[in-house]
Amino acid sequence: MKVLLVGEYSHLHNSLKDGLQALGHEVFIIGHNDGFKNFPVDFPIQKKWDSGFLKKVKIGIYKISGFDISSYLTFRQFLKFKKQCSGFDVVQLINENSFYCTYYFEKKIISNLLKNNQELFLLSTGYDYLNVKYCFENPDFKSVIPLYLNHKIDKKSFGNVLKFREKAFFKLHQFIYKNIRGIIATDLDYHLPLKGNEKYLGMIPNPINIDKLLFKPLEITNKIIIFHGINNENYLKKGNDYFEKALEIIEHKYASKVEIITVRSVPYAEYINLYRSCHILLDQVYAYDQGYNALEAMAKGKVVFTGAEKEFTAQYNLSEKVCINAIPNVDDLVNELSFLIENPHEIIAIGKRARAFIEREHRFVKIAQKYIEMWTVN
Repeated sequence: MKVLLVGEYSHLHNSLKDGLQALGHEVFIIGHNDGFKNFPVDFPIQKKWDSGFLKKVKIGIYKISGFDISSYLTFRQFLKFKKQCSGFDVVQLINENSFYCTYYFEKKIISNLLKNNQELFLLSTGYDYLNVKYCFENPDFKSVIPLYLNHKIDKKSFGNVLKFREKAFFKLHQFIYKNIRGIIATDLDYHLPLKGNEKYLGMIPNPINIDKLLFKPLEITNKIIIFHGINNENYLKKGNDYFEKALEIIEHKYASKVEIITVRSVPYAEYINLYRSCHILLDQVYAYDQGYNALEAMAKGKVVFTGAEKEFTAQYNLSEKVCINAIPNVDDLVNELSFLIENPHEIIAIGKRARAFIEREHRFVKIAQKYIEMWTVN
């Protein structure tokens, strides 16, 4: 089978590519490198006029005419890869806005992909029309939406979420929804809002290439190392403000027992190396399930603070913790961290269970086979 994966912003499509290739399929990725993360792609699309003076000019032109130069230049770049992006059995979009274009140019690119390939599938693994709509209509659902509703984050900073409520993106959603064979969710945060949708095919857990993420059982010979990696663009959306406040308390409370490492907006390859020596990794607080960073850290045997709600433990029939459920509450985070620091044997045990869980539920070749079955049966 020949597969084109469109978009990359978490390492998901790269790991899926590894799994599909291991099964003998021909796979390519087209998309952005996702800025500072610098993920590898086969057909790279660069963001143009997206910073500095040119960005200001772009915004001015857009306000006057409604024409987005960055989207136009992305479309022009796509056309250079038009031949390479034709003749595929399956094309999978990572998102409803995989190329970050305005409606007109995103539709033109997807129309081209539809015309020159066999089947189109959509992943739900991030913000999209259906997910954002559900979260606004269900404010008690654990998500980032209450940040906006409670005025903790402003409209401008929430633009990448709010755009899916705009008329143009609703039209784009309708166009994609009409032409896809189906939608696949990658974890419970996207599965739960899609339950009952006629185009929803089901959830396939994120693929993790465990061959590239070596497991080394945790050892605590001196201080317990806590790692906090911050993406400045998503600072509030990941709950980093709660983590930082909790770490201040922990550092004061256990100064002789802990070492805290904090990094900001570093490339993916550097990021995964920086947390190599840590015992505990702080990921995010607004989730039911684990995102990609959390899963890769768990594969390395780290104790990860991330989404692990009761829906998650029920889904995988877990009786013991494989990670720590993080919620937006400083006292709760401090209590969870304190327990681990005072009971280091629990850190060792959870780290081992984390790796075993990834091997059992997220092994990349096994997950790739599930995608093949999903694509061919539907």
